[in-house]
Amino acid sequence: MAQFQFPTPFTPDPAILRDSLAQFHQRQQTQFEQGEAIETLVLERSQWMDQLLTLLWQHLGFDQYPRLCLVAVGGYGRCELHPLSDIDLLLLSEQSLPKSAEEPISQLLTCLWDLKLEVGHSVRTIDACYDAGETDLSIATNLQEARLICGDDAPLHQLKLQIHNERFWPSERFFAAKVEEQRSRHRRYNDTSYNLEPDIKASPGGLRDIHTLAWVARRHFGATSLYEMSRFGFLTDAEYRELLECQNTLWRIRFALHLQLKRYDNRLTFAHQTTVATLLGYQGEGNEPVERMMKDFYRTCSRVSELNRMLLHFFDQAIVHENEAQTEIIDDDFCRRGHRIEARKPALFQARPCTILDMFLHIAASDQITGITAMTIRQLRTARRRLNHFLVEIPEAREKFMQLLRHPNVLHGALGVMHRYGVLSAYLPQWSRIVGQMQFDLFHIYTVDEHSVRLLKQLRTFADEKNREQHPICCEIFPRMVKKELLYIAAIFHDIGKGQSGDHSDIGAREVHAFCLQHGLSKHEANLVSWLVQNHLLMSVTAQRRDIYDPEVIREFAKQVRDELRLDYLVCLTVADICATNSNLWNSWKRSLLAELYYSTQKALRRGLENPPDIRERIRHNQQLAMAALHQSGFETQQVEQLWQRFKADYFLRHTYQQIAWHSEHLLKNPNQSPLVLVSQQAIRGGTEIFVYHQDKPRLFATIAALLERKNLSIHDAQVMISKDGFALDTFVVLEPDGQPLSDDRHERIVHALIQTLNTNRAPQSPRRAPRQLQHFQVRTQVDFLPAKDRKRTMMELVALDMPGLLARVGTVLADFEFNLHAAKITTIGERAEDFFSLTNGENQPLSESEQLQLKDALIAAIDSAAQ
Repeated sequence: MAQFQFPTPFTPDPAILRDSLAQFHQRQQTQFEQGEAIETLVLERSQWMDQLLTLLWQHLGFDQYPRLCLVAVGGYGRCELHPLSDIDLLLLSEQSLPKSAEEPISQLLTCLWDLKLEVGHSVRTIDACYDAGETDLSIATNLQEARLICGDDAPLHQLKLQIHNERFWPSERFFAAKVEEQRSRHRRYNDTSYNLEPDIKASPGGLRDIHTLAWVARRHFGATSLYEMSRFGFLTDAEYRELLECQNTLWRIRFALHLQLKRYDNRLTFAHQTTVATLLGYQGEGNEPVERMMKDFYRTCSRVSELNRMLLHFFDQAIVHENEAQTEIIDDDFCRRGHRIEARKPALFQARPCTILDMFLHIAASDQITGITAMTIRQLRTARRRLNHFLVEIPEAREKFMQLLRHPNVLHGALGVMHRYGVLSAYLPQWSRIVGQMQFDLFHIYTVDEHSVRLLKQLRTFADEKNREQHPICCEIFPRMVKKELLYIAAIFHDIGKGQSGDHSDIGAREVHAFCLQHGLSKHEANLVSWLVQNHLLMSVTAQRRDIYDPEVIREFAKQVRDELRLDYLVCLTVADICATNSNLWNSWKRSLLAELYYSTQKALRRGLENPPDIRERIRHNQQLAMAALHQSGFETQQVEQLWQRFKADYFLRHTYQQIAWHSEHLLKNPNQSPLVLVSQQAIRGGTEIFVYHQDKPRLFATIAALLERKNLSIHDAQVMISKDGFALDTFVVLEPDGQPLSDDRHERIVHALIQTLNTNRAPQSPRRAPRQLQHFQVRTQVDFLPAKDRKRTMMELVALDMPGLLARVGTVLADFEFNLHAAKITTIGERAEDFFSLTNGENQPLSESEQLQLKDALIAAIDSAAQ
């Protein structure tokens, strides 16, 4: 044991021990920064703790209790301590301890807590340990790693005799339990290590996956280290070195993270990625150090995951199903062993690399094949690393790849498995560039490659009728698509240009066009796929950030799409892209917007772009249907027309007939009520509509926006209109934080709060505190004015940090200038707010250039000062 400087004679004075710990911590940080081997540092920290506990043991008089020892368990038992690791202790005795032992035990723990150490402890007899371990997998696992710190070693020796007995967690039961435990843990992280804020320990491919291998090997074979696993023949020497290298990489990242934190955590959050990357020595400008560190992290996790799957299958053969799986010959090269495919020749992939793709064709063709045998994974790993060129350069491989993309079951696992085992990277050089590519925002939660694979998986759900309610348009279109492979290629390439300088859509469009021609597609098909990649954001941007109830917006979008075939491909790609970006993004609001845009565009294309819709005809149509509904509610035509005479034509154009009837019914019933606040009982355009009727006044929009924001509602759409006699007719579409319409039990409270606020002219309360993650992002505030076709309004686009109270601040600035806000489309993309406003000046004219410049400066100043 290494010796460290503790006070002599030893005294458990908290101040002295804290100083000693601080000196040791500082020394380790210096050693780490100077490149000391990480194995040395984690072992040294464990030895420091051993020495402290031994001195405390002696000082507190534990030696007077016979048959008692202090045992390290868990990670501490493995001698693996990081700066903030838990200190897991077991006070083990043959018999129950006398009451006199309670005081020194309390003093021991108090001393450790005074040092701000996270201590997990238990006091048990040998029999109690055995009983607890027999019913609790975590305790049974910890006991396997029990290590004597000090005291009488006899109790620990007796305990080990009991827990290493086959009756205590038989190998088969322990193996099954550990595999299920790992699966459950992986599910908590969406079965991927490619989260943008991963957990170094618990994510798939993290340290816990290495621990799982060691626990299983220890339980069945008695192997106490990775090295001993290699001696049992489960790991080759090269694989042992690789696993050790991966472990050390993860250790270094975890150690660096712990040096930055004050409280225990293993999540590599945005807040700490930059400092950890710097501490690890990564260099570069901007985000380059983090990108390089995270790529190394993800590649390490991928290697651990691959080795974990391979070794667990070897263990499964040895422990559970040795030589039991039935074998079925598929062809000269492959057979099916149980539910896994296996290469029949030891160097098949090296001799004929194209057979790698044959294997995945077999996987796609058979419902019975759910995996790859361990020996074949090992062969694939070897062949993949010895390739001296990408598979796409081989003509035969290109033919097989297109066969695979055209196979009806390609999305049921083949492409995902190809990515998991590095075959997509071995096939396509562009794909190899995006593996582990970070995306520095709160919109995406996965790396570029993981997002793209999830997009492909999402496309598969469109073939399942049970998803029709969630994706009605896509479930109608996708099954009847004749050439689905064009959509798959677009999905693979849609973000493949990320991480390079330039617009990723432009880069991807060029590269996919060459890919299509290289793979024998016609020029027409190549142009279609290239257009999809070039414009894969067009539909979502138009739906969420433009006024899709404006016929001119629909006409412009239809001109870019050009035909219904492109529209069908684009809507499927768009929906799958949104769903694969973040599972929380897809909601009824987005479904409603995209459906409205899809059907309006389809109608425009069928009518012909040279035949634009008659706006006056649409207004008359809305009025007729609304009047019919109001007649059914008992209102006379004359009283309805008298009310409508107060409204401008724009009101009837930009609201549906159901909204017009709903508003009119309540205004006719309450002619003198102001403010009048209505909340829709049914979802309107995927959200809850809040309608406010009130005498127009300065800062009305800002006041309402601030109140709704304080109520934790997100505004996604706003129509702000003024009647001919000076009353505001404001419509807001809002959603709860989970993307759902406003819950029924909140309707009355929202109405009451709005009426009270508007009646009292109370200034909006201060906004909510910004979420934790927002504090670590900076978004440059941008204000751009877009050309308007009708020349009657000014269209303004605002990009800013999505801070609480943003809309209220915008409304306040507009009120200061006495500008009129007519409509707003509110889009949040991670940490970015990308909002769209329709404006006129005090004379109800478009903003002049000087007015635009003044407004731009004022908005940027107001938003930036609030963000500081």
